[in-house]
Amino acid sequence: MPLSDDQPHTRTRLPVGEQPSSQPTTRQARPLRTLLTVLVVVTLLVVAISIANHGNPDPGTATRSSDHATPAAPGGAGGAGPAPSGDQPVSTTTNGIAAGFPHTDQGAQSAAANYAVAIGSADMFRTDSRHTIVATIADPTAAQALQTRLDQGFSPETAARFGVDAQGRPPKGLTFVSRTIPVGTRSNGYTPDSVKVDVWCTGLFGLAGERSIRPVSEEWFTLSLSLRWTGTDWKLTDFSRAGGPAPVPPDQQAATAEEITGAVEQFGGFRYAR
Repeated sequence: MPLSDDQPHTRTRLPVGEQPSSQPTTRQARPLRTLLTVLVVVTLLVVAISIANHGNPDPGTATRSSDHATPAAPGGAGGAGPAPSGDQPVSTTTNGIAAGFPHTDQGAQSAAANYAVAIGSADMFRTDSRHTIVATIADPTAAQALQTRLDQGFSPETAARFGVDAQGRPPKGLTFVSRTIPVGTRSNGYTPDSVKVDVWCTGLFGLAGERSIRPVSEEWFTLSLSLRWTGTDWKLTDFSRAGGPAPVPPDQQAATAEEITGAVEQFGGFRYAR
């Protein structure tokens, strides 16, 4: 039956968390304030790290060890063998070949690396440029013997095996490639007067072009160069060549004849320093 107004009324109390409130709260502003605080802290940390790093020397420009310092033994830190080291490449050249190397072990290694590039260049297949190279890099006391030996080594028969004529000229429409790239050097028995330097190299040899029957291929070898200090520079007295050590060839698609020709014509070589 319906209740009359004379009966007592019952008051219902809601849980505290469910009671409506008409009072505005300041808690809504707290997440935004916290986010701004975090951003400020992160920004300050980034600035502090940048300042700290700015004061540290760059590993690439850090002070190098002395010329006669013993290189790290193979299998040392990182297992990569001797670390790259040495002075900047010399700034002077003679007949396009670096000259004026320091009278140090590292200076001799630099000379050997640059001489290896010259001996392995396409210029060695031309008589006049070959004689200029020998006169530039050879010790005067050994120059005649070296020239005779190299003239025999770069005979017309040798040139024919590489697909060029007696003056190193390739067939029309083809580009002759003979380029040596030093990978590393090591000296044996250094003295202020003489040293033998082994230069581990890779090389590119062949004819680049659409009709080539001798496509450009890669080869690995080691040149051993005997050098003598002449009073002003390191000069070559003798050399020998041995195959390898060669790494496992990669599973990589060979470039087209056009790509190889373009690379040879567009990419220049370097002067080397140890």
